[in-house]
Amino acid sequence: MLTKVILQANIDHLEKWIQRADKIVIVSHVSPDGDAIGSSLGLYHYLDFLGKNVNVIVPNAFPDFLRWMPGAKDILRYDKYKEFADELIAAADVLFCLDFNSLKRIDKLADAVAASPARKALIDHHPYPESFCKITISHPEIASTSELIFRLICRMGAFEDMSKECAECIYTGMMTDTGGFTYNSNNREIYFIISELLSKGIDKDAIYRNVYNTYSESRLRLMGFVLYSKMIVYPEFNAALITLTDEEQKRFNYVKGDSEGFVNIPLSIKNVRFSVFLREDKDSEMIKISLRSIGDFPCNKVAAEFFGGGGHLNASGGEFYGPMEEAVELFKRALVKYQEELIKK
Repeated sequence: MLTKVILQANIDHLEKWIQRADKIVIVSHVSPDGDAIGSSLGLYHYLDFLGKNVNVIVPNAFPDFLRWMPGAKDILRYDKYKEFADELIAAADVLFCLDFNSLKRIDKLADAVAASPARKALIDHHPYPESFCKITISHPEIASTSELIFRLICRMGAFEDMSKECAECIYTGMMTDTGGFTYNSNNREIYFIISELLSKGIDKDAIYRNVYNTYSESRLRLMGFVLYSKMIVYPEFNAALITLTDEEQKRFNYVKGDSEGFVNIPLSIKNVRFSVFLREDKDSEMIKISLRSIGDFPCNKVAAEFFGGGGHLNASGGEFYGPMEEAVELFKRALVKYQEELIKK
């Protein structure tokens, strides 16, 4: 049995919205990851089963290793079809905002979402949500937004209506946002949910292969280059840093998603508790920051204080506008400030 995490009042409110709605739009954050796509498509399949006119809109491209997911081919990219997407958002009866906690996280989609007269609901697991939705379902203690979608569907009494396709998407989001259930995944209810998803006929081994074992040769060569030439270990801080410039990405025919998981690799080194990955993103004219930690070291505090970001205790992100050299210096300042926490036993 699952604990009733989501407030009953929010469940009742959403049920009424869904019953009355015809046109529903689901939006998620910039550079969508597995949880963003998994939660969005999981909710999409459920609403589609109910006979609703549903569209999923994301700000920009998502990784190729998520394109196998049922419904992924119908996701609308805002950077390619802005005018059409604006029309859908403006005409929506209900607008679901999934896996982000502030409008800045949806980039150029923000204005359209803010201006939409639709009833808006936020479903997310990142801390400190902003107040831009009528209903806010925010639970940072939950490992993924996809898990919240599963809980929502069950609380609405609709588990029996959940399709295999819906279950596959939810499982993918849960798996990817916990690093294959290697962090933020000690809650035993996660494994009860997995059992329930398996009862829908999903093949969790095939899902793992689709996500983690379908990379290109270029990605593997990029990984080798990164580990040999671009990883710096700071043993006096129990930390590691990886940097990747735009020029280096081009050398290895980089496509979106090729650096997925790189930030986790240094954590396999003995005594390394904190890993940061700085990747130059010319499209958005910034450096994307990924932070990971193990144990009780709060990488989300570092993300918020130094890189204008945030996230979870062991998995966070941020941004830096400036040259790579300055971003590296900022990282070093963070190490000095948090040295005592990093080296404690």
